[in-house]
Amino acid sequence: MSKNILFLSGTRADFGKLKSLIQSVDKHESFEYKIFVTGMHLLSKYGSTYKEIEKSGFHNTHKFINQYLGESMDMILSNTIQGLSRYISEEKPDMIVVHGDRVEALAGAIVGSLNNILVAHIEGGERSGTIDELIRHSVSKLSHIHFVANEEAKKRLLQLGESNESIIVFGSPDIDVMKSDTLPSLHSVKEYYNIPFSDYHIVMFHPVTTEVDKVEVYANNLVDALLSFTKENFIVIYPNNDDGTHEILRAYQRLENQKNIKLFPSIRFESFLVLIEEARSIIGNSSAGIREAPIYGVPTLNIGTRQNLRYLSPSIFNATYETQEIVSNIEKIIMLEERYEPSEYFGKGNSAELFIEMLSSDALWSISSQKIFHDRL
Repeated sequence: MSKNILFLSGTRADFGKLKSLIQSVDKHESFEYKIFVTGMHLLSKYGSTYKEIEKSGFHNTHKFINQYLGESMDMILSNTIQGLSRYISEEKPDMIVVHGDRVEALAGAIVGSLNNILVAHIEGGERSGTIDELIRHSVSKLSHIHFVANEEAKKRLLQLGESNESIIVFGSPDIDVMKSDTLPSLHSVKEYYNIPFSDYHIVMFHPVTTEVDKVEVYANNLVDALLSFTKENFIVIYPNNDDGTHEILRAYQRLENQKNIKLFPSIRFESFLVLIEEARSIIGNSSAGIREAPIYGVPTLNIGTRQNLRYLSPSIFNATYETQEIVSNIEKIIMLEERYEPSEYFGKGNSAELFIEMLSSDALWSISSQKIFHDRL
C-alpha cells in the first residue's frame, strides 16, 4: 500500500523549498502526495499565490483560509490547527511535511505529533534573530524526522536532544530548482512581468515582529535610501504578512510611479530565481539574500536584525536601519566589478534525490511517533 505524504504550504517562500520534494513524491509509485494550502497563498493582497501551486501541475490540494488581513499570529496558529486537524481526520496521512519557521509549520507539527502522525521538518536547526528562531526550534521538538541543510544545523538539533538517526543532512531543496535546466529565460520573465530594466536590484524587506513599534521608521528609512538613487533600478517585492506589514506597504506607496522602481505583490518562484541570478544585488532582510543570492554569487545588503545569527557568506554586506548607512552600502555594491564565488554551504542541488531515498527506506518508517530526549551531558 502506498504511503500518503501531506505537504503543508503557507507562503510563496516555503512552496519554493517544497516544490522539488513534492515532484519527487509524485513521480514515485510507492507514494501519494497532497498539499494543504493556506496562509498567504489565499490572500489576494499578496498575489493569491495558490495559483502558482496549481500552475506547477499539482492538483491534489486542499485550500484553507486561516486568516484575514491583520489577524494576529497567535490567532492564525489557532485557526490553522483547527482547519488542519479536521482535514487530517478525514485524509489520515502517513506523514506531514513542514518547512521552516512560520506559524503554519508550527500548526502542522502540533497536529501531527498530537495525532501520532510522523512529522518531517525541512531546514530545522538554523538560527536567526527574531521570533522565527523560537518557532523553528519548537517545530523541531515536535517533529520526528529532520531534513537539514548542513552539518551545523544537525549539531544544533543534537543539542536539542534529537536522535542522530532522525537527522538527515540533505541540503536546501530550492537549490534543486536553482540548478535545474528548466528555469525560464530572463527575457521571458521580464516580458511577463513588464520589467523594462537592463540591470536592477531586488528589494525584499519584512517586518521584525519583536521590533514592530519601529517598523514604520525602518521602512521609511529604506524608502528614503531607494529614492536617493535615480540611476539605479529596483524591483520591490511585498513583505510577508507578519505584524508590521501594513506599515511597510504604506511606506512603499511613496515608491509608486517612480520610473526606476517596479513593485510586485509576488513573483512566481522560478521567475524569482531567474531575477536573482541576474540581479546586481538583493537589498533588505529576506532570507533569500542570505541563502539563495550567495549560491549565484550575487551580493546582498542585509539590513537590520532579522537575519542576526545566520551564516553570512562573503558576499553579504550588513547595515543598520539608518538611511545613510543603507545608501553607503548600496554605493559599495554598485562599485563591485565582479561577482562572488558561488556558495555551497546550503547544499549542491540533490535534495529531492536524497529525500525520496530516505522515504523509501524501512528505517525511516520505523521511527516511533513516541519521542524521547537524548541526553548529551
